[in-house]
Amino acid sequence: MKIYTKTGDKGETGLVGGKRVRKSDQRIIAYGAVDELNSSIGMTICLLKAEEVFVDLVHVYTKVQNDLFVVGSDLADPDEENKRDTPRVTEAMTLALEPLIDKFEQELSPITFFILPGGSAQACMLHICRGVARRAETATVTLSESQKINPAIVAYLNRLSDMLFVSARLANKRLGYQDVAWIK
Repeated sequence: MKIYTKTGDKGETGLVGGKRVRKSDQRIIAYGAVDELNSSIGMTICLLKAEEVFVDLVHVYTKVQNDLFVVGSDLADPDEENKRDTPRVTEAMTLALEPLIDKFEQELSPITFFILPGGSAQACMLHICRGVARRAETATVTLSESQKINPAIVAYLNRLSDMLFVSARLANKRLGYQDVAWIK
């Protein structure tokens, strides 16, 4: 089977179930942002693998990449009754991130200033992922204003962006970098 089908050459694409929509449809924008987030996390994992101190983060973000496939499939299938048995985001996925955030925060000192994205290459990439996660969340919220979606998706993306922020701080700490303070 060829990778190119030419079915999207006129600005349309297919959702799970076969419905055709414009590529500018908010649903496509939302799961496109999730796809970009997943790719960004893949790059982050490559950077994290370069340092032994990040073995735990590599495992965490490999799991997150798999979860993001579920987020994308959930967004790509507008069937509310889920007749196709598409994987769906669950509250448990969001709740699984919280103890990780708490664990990572235990290694960090409390924040006493606004933090700029910076420091190590790993921290910078985690901050980039955080920004992409926020955009994916915003695109999903915008979608929810006009189409029905699984509300667990927004909660998951919100919590993931929190974890990415904490992970960026953790990356700097483990590599001996200071958080970069915003100077007013």
